[in-house]
Amino acid sequence: MNTLATTRSRVHAGRRPAAALLAGCALVAGLAGCAAGTPADATAAASGEAPDLAGTVTVFAAASLKSSFTAIASEFEAAHPGTTVALSFAGSSDLVTQITAGAPADVFASADTTNMAKLKDANLLAGEPANFATNVLQIAVPPSNPANIGTFADLATPGVKLVVCAPQVPCGSATEKVEAAAGTTLAPVSEESSVTDVLGKVTSGEADAGLVYVTDVRTAGDKVRGIAFPESSNAVNTYPIGTVRGSRHADLATAFVSMVTGAKGKEVLADAGFGTP
Repeated sequence: MNTLATTRSRVHAGRRPAAALLAGCALVAGLAGCAAGTPADATAAASGEAPDLAGTVTVFAAASLKSSFTAIASEFEAAHPGTTVALSFAGSSDLVTQITAGAPADVFASADTTNMAKLKDANLLAGEPANFATNVLQIAVPPSNPANIGTFADLATPGVKLVVCAPQVPCGSATEKVEAAAGTTLAPVSEESSVTDVLGKVTSGEADAGLVYVTDVRTAGDKVRGIAFPESSNAVNTYPIGTVRGSRHADLATAFVSMVTGAKGKEVLADAGFGTP
């Protein structure tokens, strides 16, 4: 009996150092990598990216962001396999109306601070929005420029078929500011709900000229001719982006916003002609 007790005592005594060693290793692993992690985990930790993002993030964005955000969405999905970015583009004011009515958006990017403020005032934002780009107006005309437009004042010439954005849309609000600064009263034949609709009227030949953003002219390529005008500096639009309160994919929303405001997003936006805030 004494021999058995002695043997058990030795076994338990032998286990204590082993257990202590394992506990020490676990402690060291947490501090300095006692157990080697995978390269992907190490890279993700160093870059601040979450390695386990998955699911669909729904992004509501101003129409003028269509080309840039489509490119950024592709970059995001490539950086986070298993994720999908669902994009919805329209005039900023229309998007605010949809979100206020309960549309399931995770991220909202506006073409002006006024419409973003509406969501903030309604307590529909999770945190403060971040300004990520600026844009200015430019005159878009068909390649042949049938109305011989050369200046902002030319847009007020009788007979010119001019198309602009509606006043509640950011590009429409900017148009009104430019009108006031230039002392020129415009008489558009149509007011559209988004800047892409204005551009569409010009590219289809339905309008002699349209007031859009410089980024829209660049995206349209040889379908239109862009005419810069100095009065545009009186209405520089600042673009903010934010996460919508109550998002069921807050981690994805935060990660997408980070990409837009980070180095990759800035590169894509700059290539499209956007300025920095």
